[in-house]
Amino acid sequence: MSGCAGAPVPREHGAPLPPAEVETTWLGQWAALSAAPHAAQSGFALLTSGQDAFSLRMLLSEQADRRLDIQTYLMGDGLTTRMLLLRLLEAAERGVTIRLLIDDLATVGQGERLAALSSHPNIEVRVYNALAIGRSSLTARVLASLPVATRQQRRMHNKLWITDGALAIVGGRNLGDEYYSASERNLTDLDLVTVGPVVPQLSMSFYLYWNHGLAQPIERYHRVRGEAWRELRASLSDWFLEHADSPYFTHLRQRYADADQGPLIGRLHWGEGVALWDPPGKPAWRGRPPLRRTMAGELMAAVGRPIERLAVISAYFVPGKVGTRLIRELAESGVDVEVFTNSLEASDVPFAHGAYQPYRGTLLESGVALYEMRPDQELGQTNGRGVGSSTSALHIKALAIDDDRLFVGSANADPRSVWWNTEVGVLARSEGLAAELDALIELGKRPTLSYRVEREPDGRLAWVTERGGENLRLSREPGDLWRHLGAWLTRLMGLEPWL
Repeated sequence: MSGCAGAPVPREHGAPLPPAEVETTWLGQWAALSAAPHAAQSGFALLTSGQDAFSLRMLLSEQADRRLDIQTYLMGDGLTTRMLLLRLLEAAERGVTIRLLIDDLATVGQGERLAALSSHPNIEVRVYNALAIGRSSLTARVLASLPVATRQQRRMHNKLWITDGALAIVGGRNLGDEYYSASERNLTDLDLVTVGPVVPQLSMSFYLYWNHGLAQPIERYHRVRGEAWRELRASLSDWFLEHADSPYFTHLRQRYADADQGPLIGRLHWGEGVALWDPPGKPAWRGRPPLRRTMAGELMAAVGRPIERLAVISAYFVPGKVGTRLIRELAESGVDVEVFTNSLEASDVPFAHGAYQPYRGTLLESGVALYEMRPDQELGQTNGRGVGSSTSALHIKALAIDDDRLFVGSANADPRSVWWNTEVGVLARSEGLAAELDALIELGKRPTLSYRVEREPDGRLAWVTERGGENLRLSREPGDLWRHLGAWLTRLMGLEPWL
């Protein structure tokens, strides 16, 4: 079983905080007051702005009273990550317990820093699906992984943030500048903020991963030097003094002070919600698991058959033969099906795009609408709010089902997320929340942001878009030679099952 409502809550040390303890925290009291008029329902809000997503995480670090649980696939070394680590150390000094669970692949070259962080008595860092050798560089890691490639290519892809057991954030954002509009090339992403009954479910997910045998203390692989956290905090504080006036942090301070922009968390929408996740032992399983044992299988069972509409938003979209058949059957039965993914020129993994290319013709023939996001979007200056930075790629993982349900999580619509990686997400039923996602989808359809892929009478494909106010219909798929070559190699080498 992956995840479901009503799962039993263990009482061991490190288990999800019981309600009585949650409600003694400031955030727990706020969540309880917010939920009081909505008995047994969860509250949800979409977080589209990268800068707001980072600001909220910083605010939650400052407001935490008891515990911060953070689960991530990647962790960069930029403005946002360094600021986050400084805030975590400050929270730990206030007595907050911090647990950071990170996929081991992200620790390459960062072991000493993570070990220093974990040397604080209130902070514990664990790594998932670890490899004891080849930890100094990516090259060394790749070479060390070759003898155990079958297992090492399976990763913990989950992204989760839980504060005081009262508020949780789930979605596509890792820890890194590109996820928070602090990089030259930013990712258009989406978080789902949750309060209410769905939060203990997500806490249970974290608990199961944290206590699984695949999660090992960072100290097992990197020596912890006494109170190394003090040196780390001092170096981070010095770094922040040097960068406090950077354009990014300056804008964040303005964002906090500008009431006209609205709160970091917009209006909460209330409704039913269920947390879903892959079993934490999935990376150690032999072969491809049965679909029913995966989060994807549970999600399909919970969603059932859409009646009127299905929109799939995925950075990497590789439906395969079975997925293509299911989508085609939906479209041909009258369900309005739309797919949003990256264009070849926007994707950071041309190999994945190459596995998607062969299915476009069949999908278009059945009436599916295909939109491929451009990297050079023309929405003007948005200051990181929503879709549309000048250089961007799609990183959202979401579903819109009919007019009242949606799923937001860490999983792409590809074989890797279904069979090999572990994932987490929330399926919610709320017309108001669904309407917000629909508005984001309508924005993504703009020809200044995306290509609409269409089929010509002779069977060839065309990419319809707009540049500089001019409507264009391109007969050749946009993208440079190397991207086309990477996509072609995918098909030549039969890599689809692993992407």
